[in-house]
Amino acid sequence: MIRLTVSYLNQPGSHFNLDYYLTKHMPMVEEKLRPHGLLNWEVEQGADGLAPGTPAKYQIQANLNFPTLEAMQAAFGAEGPALMADVPNYTDVQPEVHVYKVLR
Repeated sequence: MIRLTVSYLNQPGSHFNLDYYLTKHMPMVEEKLRPHGLLNWEVEQGADGLAPGTPAKYQIQANLNFPTLEAMQAAFGAEGPALMADVPNYTDVQPEVHVYKVLR
């Protein structure tokens, strides 16, 4: 399985509309990517840093799981531009994208 993680840094003064992200953007992600092999997704919110009282490095992360690397690449080749065009509707933070092979 391949996991694509989209991370948003916890930058002081940044804007992130979590309601829009959860009710508009992520449903659009599912609608556009499920036909291309998206298996499931989840969203995580940074709770704290490792040391008590320190901020989390990332305010939000989304994990999207695909059966193969080829399916993930095809999905984002087809739908990535539309999904990226929606980013300014919920944040001014540039997303970081990471691709992982799930081992266990």
